[in-house]
Amino acid sequence: MKKTALFATLCLTLLLAGCWDMREPERMLYVNGLGVDYVDNQFHIYIQIIDFANTPKSEQPVSDIPQAEVGFAKADTFDDALAQLYHSVDQQVFWGHASYIVVSEKVLEHGKLNAVIDRITRYLETRYQIWLYATKDPVQDVLLVRPVINKALTLSKLGDPDNSYEQESFVYPTNIRELIIGLDEPGHEAAIPLINVKDNWESSKESVAAPVLSGIASISRHHFKGFITGSSARGLQWMTKKTKRGRISFKTESDDHVSIIVDKVKPTITPINKNGVKFNVEVDIEASLSTKEGSISIKEIKKRLEEEISKQILETYKEAMEKNIDIYRFSEHLYRKDLKTWKKYEQDGGIELTEESISKLNVRVTKLNSDRKSFQETIK
Repeated sequence: MKKTALFATLCLTLLLAGCWDMREPERMLYVNGLGVDYVDNQFHIYIQIIDFANTPKSEQPVSDIPQAEVGFAKADTFDDALAQLYHSVDQQVFWGHASYIVVSEKVLEHGKLNAVIDRITRYLETRYQIWLYATKDPVQDVLLVRPVINKALTLSKLGDPDNSYEQESFVYPTNIRELIIGLDEPGHEAAIPLINVKDNWESSKESVAAPVLSGIASISRHHFKGFITGSSARGLQWMTKKTKRGRISFKTESDDHVSIIVDKVKPTITPINKNGVKFNVEVDIEASLSTKEGSISIKEIKKRLEEEISKQILETYKEAMEKNIDIYRFSEHLYRKDLKTWKKYEQDGGIELTEESISKLNVRVTKLNSDRKSFQETIK
């Protein structure tokens, strides 16, 4: 009886599926980046397929085989464009390693970003940590950019933005999760980093194009609000605790140069309900002296630093006001700190802002050190 039961059990194990449905890694294509354009009422999509033989390495790949290739397709809908692209691929496409999405200005202007995000987040293989970028350049040019010294594409500025943000905190990187949260919270706006491509690197054989952060694209739940670029976007980094490292440079009255590295930023926004809603803004700064020429005093350096940061904060705010952008998320601050007042003044989740909405702006340098040197010049 025992032998019969054992034999029956062994026979049943033959019916188990085991790993028969597992896909072999070498028989799949891996998406690293996705580019989306909108031309003549059609979605133009580009997918960057990477060679995973290079991705585990932090050093540059030794193979002469290209790290990536870019596929293209177009159709009336985003889904149909993907289907068209699948017609030309040799293997099954895997989206679980997708690290970033780049959308064109036309995608934003025509309100098609929602269609892209909705489709990507519905797919089971994708993650909410995919980074988002906007560009005015041809989307395919962005996807064809390779990292400096040909490092693995998964370690590029687009696929791994946190690394470079630690050194230069100009625009905070945004992923799908943060975009959805920003659009869902009062104010219902979100900022996407704006990038362009520049040939500003050289190798022994050729010039090397690199993605450069140039500002932000602001969107609401219903439409695209516009770009804030260049120096007009500099105030953003002084209004977030996420800033890791910023730089301020200025000239003294004697035409000497001073450069300062801002190591820590602590902004505080306080709503004031008095004859309408206004806001008091206080920003505490910790910084290190990087370059100092001439005989300018430390007291004067602190004063100039506070003035320069205040100037940048206001310039960014005024630029945003012209495009009806709540760049510092004042609506959300009022919602969290004074719900009753927010309910009184809100319209479609936001409050009306003017150039006078900043009642008081106070920037304080709480700490200024000389880094590894003294405040005196090394060579006199």
